[in-house]
Amino acid sequence: MKQRIIRTLVGQFHRPRGAVGRVVGWVMAHRSSNRRRNLWVASLLGVRPADRILEVGFGPGVAIAELSRRIGEGGHVYGVDHSEVMLRQASRRNAAAIKGGRVTLTCAPVDDLPSALNGPFDVILAVNSLGHWPAPAERVRELGERLVPGGRLAVVSQPRCPGATAETSAKAAREIQDLLEGAGLIHERTETLDLDPPVVCVLATRPRR
Repeated sequence: MKQRIIRTLVGQFHRPRGAVGRVVGWVMAHRSSNRRRNLWVASLLGVRPADRILEVGFGPGVAIAELSRRIGEGGHVYGVDHSEVMLRQASRRNAAAIKGGRVTLTCAPVDDLPSALNGPFDVILAVNSLGHWPAPAERVRELGERLVPGGRLAVVSQPRCPGATAETSAKAAREIQDLLEGAGLIHERTETLDLDPPVVCVLATRPRR
């Protein structure tokens, strides 16, 4: 019974749904480490006023809200998530920005993105969602193709497996870097946020030629 409950909760963090999913979304939005992680990531992206940005797996929309504050009138933040519960929560959290035409949120799986999200984008980010993607190497390649030349892809991981340590995070960073470079992107740098376990953000760019 205990293992069944654990599997149910893990599944809810993967794809929140129903009443339990609403609670999971609230936890994701209000847990201090989650908020710090999302605000930190937004600060690393060097967002410019006219940038077109896509977040894959926006959850309750905390990073979307921060990014929408960083763009100007010529910019736009798009988000896609496969959970209807997260779409509703993120839409409420970003209601003013959506009404103001700065944010567009969509419910869809990462392996079947709608044509409206073909880009090109200046920045694409994914926070703790890569591990849930089917065929991640293919997904990374597809996202890289949606970037403008010189555009940036940021993939973030904070391992949540039992006993995760700084070495677990470092290993995740190396695996992400390999995926990005395998998709033809140029590794720019890897940043670390000192939480428990540490958060890693691997940044890569699409070649200009």
